[in-house]
Amino acid sequence: MKEASGNKKKSNFKEDRKKGEVKKRPNLKKGFDDSKEKVKSDADKKSESKEAIPKTSYPPKKEWVKTDFKKGSGSKKDIDKGDKRKKSGENQKKNEFGKKPDYKGDFKKGIAKSRGFIKGEKSSSESINKKGKGKAQSEEIRLNRYLSIAGICSRREADDLIKAGIVKVNGNIITEMGYKVQPGDIVNYGGQTLKPERHVYVLLNKPKDFITTRSDPQDRRTVMNLIAKATKENIYPVGRLDRMTTGVLLFTNDGDLTRKLTHPSSEIEKIYHVYTDKVVRHDHLIQIQEGIELDDGMIKADKVKYVGNGEDKKQVGIEIHSGKNRIVRRIFEHLGYKVIKLDRVVFAGLTKKDLPRGKYRILNEQEVGTLKML
Repeated sequence: MKEASGNKKKSNFKEDRKKGEVKKRPNLKKGFDDSKEKVKSDADKKSESKEAIPKTSYPPKKEWVKTDFKKGSGSKKDIDKGDKRKKSGENQKKNEFGKKPDYKGDFKKGIAKSRGFIKGEKSSSESINKKGKGKAQSEEIRLNRYLSIAGICSRREADDLIKAGIVKVNGNIITEMGYKVQPGDIVNYGGQTLKPERHVYVLLNKPKDFITTRSDPQDRRTVMNLIAKATKENIYPVGRLDRMTTGVLLFTNDGDLTRKLTHPSSEIEKIYHVYTDKVVRHDHLIQIQEGIELDDGMIKADKVKYVGNGEDKKQVGIEIHSGKNRIVRRIFEHLGYKVIKLDRVVFAGLTKKDLPRGKYRILNEQEVGTLKML
């Protein structure tokens, strides 16, 4: 059958080309080159017309090379020594000796300084006392705070001393509230010239037969003999323990903290281990916790129970926040018991753990911070 008129035979390109029926394909590359030359010639004409306009000079391009990371040379290294901006930057980074600073070493040195590992540098605990000794020497400070830093008393109590007119500055009696001490001023109290001190906090595991006082007219042994080598600062005991009572005792020259820890409104936690001469009745424990009427008023414990599993009912643990004199002994004596031994095991969260009897230690910054947040 004949093919339909609408359909055309598929042409064989090679055969048609031999017969001359197909023209040669256009040289696309040549046309592209011609157009490129035309664009280039147009650009040259424009550049010739702008010869009068000076060209802006730019700094040479930086050359970059791949880094040998095995040698630990860091990231890409700039080897363009002719870059003026780079040179000026290097000169700025050089120290006074013409050497590049050791940033890593300086960082480590800064940490060592802050922790007091470098000889002659202040430790971080001393740096906290900028409000203390350093502040008094470098800038003005309120007189009541000056007295507190010197370890005389709290700021509130210092206000009373100032009102009473017993504090002198540069030989003049000061009664003005809010008076500020200037650098170089001489402050006198009780006939002595005061010097601001850094705050120190010492914890002692007090043994028996030592009096909790700074001095004794009868020349008996005091707790100050036990901590004589702890610090050169003028510290004192916070609260008191009876002569035969043992356990945790805090010393400091921080007047504000002392007032906070000893004021009844603070309700500071104190836990005692009581040894009695006979078995303590359970109903008496209930009575102690509910409240007992003593000569100086009603007193009650926060918690009271037998020590351990309760097998030895002569040993009682009592938690109380009252700071009255001999309060624990008086409670048990009121109920007919004799306290053979009394040991304070906790005071304001501080314990005698790993601290032998008669030994002391300096509180760390975390412990001091906890005390100040009570």
